[in-house]
Amino acid sequence: MPTIAERPTPSPPGGDAPAWHALPAAEALARQGVGSDGLTAAEAGHRLAVHGPNALTEGAPIRPLAILAGQFKSLLVGILIVAAGVSWWLGERTDAIAILAIVVLNAGIGFYQEYGAERAIAALRRMTAPRARVRRAGAILAVPATEVVPGDILLLEAGDRVPADARLLEAANLGCVEAALTGESDAARKRVDPVADAKAPLGDRRSMVHAGTSVATGSGLAVVVATGMATELGRIAGMLAEAHDEETPLQRRLAALGRALVLMALGIVALIFVLGLARGLPLLGLFVTSVSLAVAAVPEGLPAVVTIALAIGVRRMARRHALIRRLPAVETLGATNVIATDKTGTLTVGEMTARELWLPDAPPLGVSGEGYAPVGAVAPPAGAAPDAALMARAAALVATFAGCVNAALREADGRWEVVGDPTEGALLALAGKLPATGPPADRLAEHPFDPERKRMTVVRGTATGPARALVKGAPDMLLERCSHVRGATGVRPLSDADRAVILAANTEMGGRALRVLAAATRELPADLVASEDADAVERELTFEGLVGLQDPPRPEAKAAIARCREAGIRVVMITGDHPATALAIAGELGLTSQDTGTPLDAGVLTGAELDALDDAELARRAPGIAVYARVSAAHKLRVVRAWRANEAVIAMTGDGVNDAPAIKGANVGVAMGRTGTEVTKEASDMIVADDNFASIVAAVEEGRGVYANIKKTLQYLLAGNAAELLFIAGCVIVGLPMPLAPIHLLWINLVTDGLPALALATDPLDPEAMRRPPRDPRAELTDRDFLATLAWTGVLTASAVAGTYVYVLASMGEALARTSAFAVLVYAELLRSFGARSDERTLFELPPHTNMKLVACVALGVALQPWNHHQPQLQAFFEVVPMGWGHCAALLAMGMLPLAGLELRKLWRRRGRRR
Repeated sequence: MPTIAERPTPSPPGGDAPAWHALPAAEALARQGVGSDGLTAAEAGHRLAVHGPNALTEGAPIRPLAILAGQFKSLLVGILIVAAGVSWWLGERTDAIAILAIVVLNAGIGFYQEYGAERAIAALRRMTAPRARVRRAGAILAVPATEVVPGDILLLEAGDRVPADARLLEAANLGCVEAALTGESDAARKRVDPVADAKAPLGDRRSMVHAGTSVATGSGLAVVVATGMATELGRIAGMLAEAHDEETPLQRRLAALGRALVLMALGIVALIFVLGLARGLPLLGLFVTSVSLAVAAVPEGLPAVVTIALAIGVRRMARRHALIRRLPAVETLGATNVIATDKTGTLTVGEMTARELWLPDAPPLGVSGEGYAPVGAVAPPAGAAPDAALMARAAALVATFAGCVNAALREADGRWEVVGDPTEGALLALAGKLPATGPPADRLAEHPFDPERKRMTVVRGTATGPARALVKGAPDMLLERCSHVRGATGVRPLSDADRAVILAANTEMGGRALRVLAAATRELPADLVASEDADAVERELTFEGLVGLQDPPRPEAKAAIARCREAGIRVVMITGDHPATALAIAGELGLTSQDTGTPLDAGVLTGAELDALDDAELARRAPGIAVYARVSAAHKLRVVRAWRANEAVIAMTGDGVNDAPAIKGANVGVAMGRTGTEVTKEASDMIVADDNFASIVAAVEEGRGVYANIKKTLQYLLAGNAAELLFIAGCVIVGLPMPLAPIHLLWINLVTDGLPALALATDPLDPEAMRRPPRDPRAELTDRDFLATLAWTGVLTASAVAGTYVYVLASMGEALARTSAFAVLVYAELLRSFGARSDERTLFELPPHTNMKLVACVALGVALQPWNHHQPQLQAFFEVVPMGWGHCAALLAMGMLPLAGLELRKLWRRRGRRR
């Protein structure tokens, strides 16, 4: 072995890494400068110093105080702080405290979101193995995984977590579960031979093992070629760090609205102040009124309404198995027009399942049930008569498959899981659906699966009976070893016609994206029972039948996708699985037949084809592609960015580590709760507790409802503020006495902008929400229709109040006029909340009992107002005078006029649409 000084050392991080999977094992060893005995302790220490620990790089430290300070940079927050100061100065301590509580609540929510943003990287670090077995200087040592270096010789066994990326040197029946990186639910079979394609996607690099994956079966020896951030897992961590959260459409709209309100408030202050000075009003009183009016122009309750609406949406979504981690995601879900979803575990069950049995001279038998739970049945095609002899043959075939496995099933917390190879777990589950008769035979010998033989054999027998070889493997390879076939009338010699029929069945099942295994048996002579010669044992076999396995589509996924289509939402599959499998599942779910307005490519775009496209070309083609297969984490992130370049609002769903960068880069990241890795969950905005695609669609529906509630509440708040401004500005302009005192404005905002607005934010979902296309994320929150309704409502309310004020001022005096105007404004805004529930449906179509919180809030406000007029202490506090109950009833009737006008406008617009 060369000395350390002579030995070449691998390039330090940052250099161009060779395609290790395409290199012969001997060359990989040579390039790493290591022999079969492994590194010496001194060389391992040197490489650890050069390459650093085998760990993911930590990001810049989080500064909690800086994050907290950043929550107060919003313009609307600044307005609220000013409003709190003015309220405190005016003696309204309760109002000031309430406004500041709103500010603190929103700051706390924002702080929590940002402070937890980097936990995805921490979760990735937890995925590395705590210890690893390596060969150094000829001795086998257990070392911390962080001390594994390039050139180390890893020893791998079933159950091990792979600590680093490594090139295989030896492999005995080695299978690794790589679903977290590739999306494939089946264990990847490994081999030592180099992969011919140097640019092979990750899922096809059979000569490599990767950090963060686990060994399902067999054993192996491998030389480490990458550690830490240079591993595939490290590259994903790097992409996660580069993906940044962006403002939601609602956050952008509210920020723009806040700026507009600031300008409007300043303009109002200036206008009223100048007009008041021109009329010779007292300077101090004029200043207080002007500032109070400016504060009234700003809907102090808006941030609280947004927060409460989002929180209510979170609670409703939780009842529908969608757990929200970041509040703004609720609103963004409502604008979602593209859902990019992983296949394995999201659209499919995520567990290999036997779907079909094929026996010679018989129709195929269907298998029901999903996953590893041994619950289901084996049955002939619909309309076929039950055949006891056929079912007995099927039971014997199932027993053959189940007798040739090394895996085991176990139930934990009501969920079945496999210990070992997922395919073997599916065969054991199948055995539970069609149990074999008779006592199980003892296991006498085994010939493990070999990539060259493509089969596995287990020899079983009893003390009193002959031994039998049970063989399972690839149909074409196994058929070459068969001399007989078990048909409907018994065992017969295998003819060319039989071979053709079996191969045709294998091809047909494979064309439906089923993974096909064949089973064969042989009565063994005594001298072969303990033989180690697999070739001698696996000959003159009797062909028994085929089984087709698949990670099946979730039963509810097809209906959920159809619902998305009705709601104008595109669904795109992005998976690391094989193209044929992806296309078959997509066709079964209806993904390739969506009516999108854009011609869809009927095929699949693979990762290799995607690499040939630049970002601009990918963005151009993305709307026409429904299925991506054999893609890596980087590919998934590119697809998400391509959709975002088309100004789509995209939700990305997945469960594996390879999904995490795209999940973080999407507008809404969705992780699976049961099968999702901690990395994926930490990168997500929402977690689906039941791993059900239908729950994602339900969350979109809730998101639409939340946005609708926020928009109508905002309209309600601004319309009330507009009425106040129009009324007071009109009185000042025409020279009437100041109609409302500052305390009146603060009380109106407290009573009408507070509880009723919050109750509006809890309105039930519109049942028509998912029958309309998603809103355009570029559309303004305050569009033309919004502003028209706002203006109509503001003018109606201001007119009703002004008419009352002018009439009472002329006939009963200024004190009662101010009191009357104050009461009518409160009544009008409270009652108008019933009409604000919908722009289209009337009170009769939205009866009050459907939102009893709103009814209670309005009833409380209406009851409190006369009390203010009749209780002596409150009269002095609110600067009002007493009035008769008849007068109060007349004012309440005047307060109903704006609601009536709003309802008449709905009927008029409906009549116009019918025309």
